[in-house]
Amino acid sequence: MPLPTKAEAQLLLESHVHDTYQRYHALMVATAMEGYAAQFGGDADLWYLTGLLHDIDFEKFPAIHPAESLKWFREWNYPEELIHAVEAHAYGYNGFTALPQTKLAAALLATDELCGIFYAYRKLNPVRYGEMKASSIRKKVKEPSFAAKVDRKTIHVGCEHLGVSVDDHVANLIRFLAPLE
Repeated sequence: MPLPTKAEAQLLLESHVHDTYQRYHALMVATAMEGYAAQFGGDADLWYLTGLLHDIDFEKFPAIHPAESLKWFREWNYPEELIHAVEAHAYGYNGFTALPQTKLAAALLATDELCGIFYAYRKLNPVRYGEMKASSIRKKVKEPSFAAKVDRKTIHVGCEHLGVSVDDHVANLIRFLAPLE
């Protein structure tokens, strides 16, 4: 089965993910991943779909996430690069130890948790993503009590493997997420 279109992937996401926040999170990550695809010369559709579908099993199987989605992606003959990225984004959780081996996987690892900080920041400070100040977001990254469930370690590991500083990563996401206004 070839990769679904964006519209088909959205329907697939909606059939597995019912939580409004999780759907929005998937859109945020997909949008940021598409931005990184342009920056690194990646396949924009592959990067977008990887971001959109990365947590497709989380709602139903949080204790083993992303094990079920990895099975599904293999059954659906999705590209190994997508499968590896989804597996590597779970680095350090539920027994997953794969570090990112590709830019796609590194971008997903770095972006997933940082999007949580962006979302939480916006809930408290209703400002458009494109108008956020990088210094404010960087401060929140360093403040463990802010969005306390966000794993800052994975942001740093992802950035290291992606070859960007956390400061640059924050600035990139401000730019990449601006269309979500």
